[in-house]
Amino acid sequence: MLFFRSMSGSTLRRVRAALFVGTVLTTASLPYALSSMAHAAADDSASLDMLEKQMARIQAQQMELQKTLVGMQKQIAAHRAALAHNGKGGSLHHAGTAHTQPEPEDSSEWAEHEPPHGSHTATAMNTRAPHHAAGPDAQPVFSGIDDKPDVEAVIGHRAEDIISHLAENGVGPHPRETVGAQAAGALGDHGVFHMGPVSLILGGFLDASTVLENRHVPSGTFNYWQAMPYPNESRYHTNNFEGSARYSRISLMARGNVDAHSTISGFYEMDFGAGAATTDAYESNSYAFRMRQLYLAYDNSDINFHFLAGQAWTMLTPGRIGIIPRQESLPETIESSMLAGQTWARQLQFRFVQDFFKHRLWLGLSIENPQTLYDTTGFTNNSGTVQLPNGKIATISSNGTGLTNDAPFSNEIAPDIIGKVAWDPSWGHYEAEGILHFPHDRVSSLGAGHNNTAIAGGGGGSMVLPVIPQKVEVRLAGLAGVGIGRYGSVLLPDATLKTNGEPAPIPSVQATGGIIAHPNQRIDVYGYFGYQAAGRRYSNYGEGAYGYGNPAYSNLGCGIELSDLGCTANTRSVMEATIGAWYRFFKGKYGTVEAGAQLAYSRRDAWKGQGGGPDTSMSQIFLDFRYLPFQ
Repeated sequence: MLFFRSMSGSTLRRVRAALFVGTVLTTASLPYALSSMAHAAADDSASLDMLEKQMARIQAQQMELQKTLVGMQKQIAAHRAALAHNGKGGSLHHAGTAHTQPEPEDSSEWAEHEPPHGSHTATAMNTRAPHHAAGPDAQPVFSGIDDKPDVEAVIGHRAEDIISHLAENGVGPHPRETVGAQAAGALGDHGVFHMGPVSLILGGFLDASTVLENRHVPSGTFNYWQAMPYPNESRYHTNNFEGSARYSRISLMARGNVDAHSTISGFYEMDFGAGAATTDAYESNSYAFRMRQLYLAYDNSDINFHFLAGQAWTMLTPGRIGIIPRQESLPETIESSMLAGQTWARQLQFRFVQDFFKHRLWLGLSIENPQTLYDTTGFTNNSGTVQLPNGKIATISSNGTGLTNDAPFSNEIAPDIIGKVAWDPSWGHYEAEGILHFPHDRVSSLGAGHNNTAIAGGGGGSMVLPVIPQKVEVRLAGLAGVGIGRYGSVLLPDATLKTNGEPAPIPSVQATGGIIAHPNQRIDVYGYFGYQAAGRRYSNYGEGAYGYGNPAYSNLGCGIELSDLGCTANTRSVMEATIGAWYRFFKGKYGTVEAGAQLAYSRRDAWKGQGGGPDTSMSQIFLDFRYLPFQ
């Protein structure tokens, strides 16, 4: 250490250059050495073992060179910090090389964005000179709590996953091993193929999950909280067990360098979460293949510009670093609906992002596909055609036709407009966001009609706090506004109707908080609390009651099994508290095998009407078994 600190800036650069040249020479000799050994092993099966051992030694030598480079970068950073603290200058480069040419930009990029030692991720993806790991399983398998893969051991694979340059914020991208990365669409380590200038990267997992709950909600591990029954339903009084492999997932990314500064990529992620018309739970359980994400992305490292087009997680979804895809901050829960109050949607979008100040400040604008989730309690709704008390007709949606499924699609006049700013200081990740939405319908009478458009929207934010970097982090997120309830996991309504047929956006608020710990590479432990609520929007016309949360609605029969006294019970709020853990008990060349368990408690409260405001609750136990062949 004293030796490194005594070096001048020019000497450090010369040593680093020598190490780089050594690495290049070692790599350059590989084709000849491997080719010679392959020929020698052609007729001697025993030589195949020698070939494998020699490859392992070469990989180990490369690893040592990489570790040495990382160590020198740390010494440089420490020396710069010491000089700045002592008032001797702000940079080792300026202190020791006043009359030399500055280093190339690419060289400084690696030192500037180097992650902390022991990190599972690499946060400096230089697309100008991508590095590929020497083997498909370069990282060590678990041999102890403190045995973590060195940064440079996985940087080749991570370069395939993250394309943008990122600033070190103590949070970093998703560690590839965590379930959070899997939920966001992490790609594989082993399934990397190169076809000329294009790289293909496989990802995904085989999943078998079950849930045991004290209420019968026939939605499997996807929680549909608004279907939680009140005591007037028989489903309230019986337990339910259900299991499925339908949320198994596969993903594919193709990427290539357009030029020295820009990269284009395409990402496709699929599962079997859809239920086809022929799906049944009695025999075949033939759930349908569905598109989760499908988008192309363009990243330019010269002007720090990023573009995305296609179906992806909405930009309202909380992130953990920058504003980039596949780094969404999603709960590690087993339930496929994730968490009550979680902000998310997957939909078509055109996203434009620019980053500043060495990748610390990010500004994003996204034009996204709109939909309005209406509640028409009190009205007569016939497939999107709503009978108004004044005799007119309001058309709020139409069922899909042609190649579109036979389900309601709301009338929309303009896309949702979403803006976000993200800040990555040296500690933590912080976001602020806003959205504009435009509910739209048409009111018709015989021979005449007019259109109505309301203005809705809201704002919110999120943060990730690395309490103990790479070990413990706290996540907080929230969104509030009017007409944006569909962006929460509970799917509370966006709007109802006034008695004259105009859209009436409903106020809503949603929030989540969680603590996530990684005691070692084998274990993820988490605890979350989520909450989502909708306000009242109602009106009366003569003796009729209309809208959402109208106090004139009858809730008299909500507490009596099979009662015919009425139970309107518009949902006021849903909360969920949950804890769980994941344990990875196998990891190697064959991939990763892990199991998870989760306990969850949910509560649903209704707006008060005649007979009060009923409530119901549900307790659940989730179990999951997962195999990730590419990680």
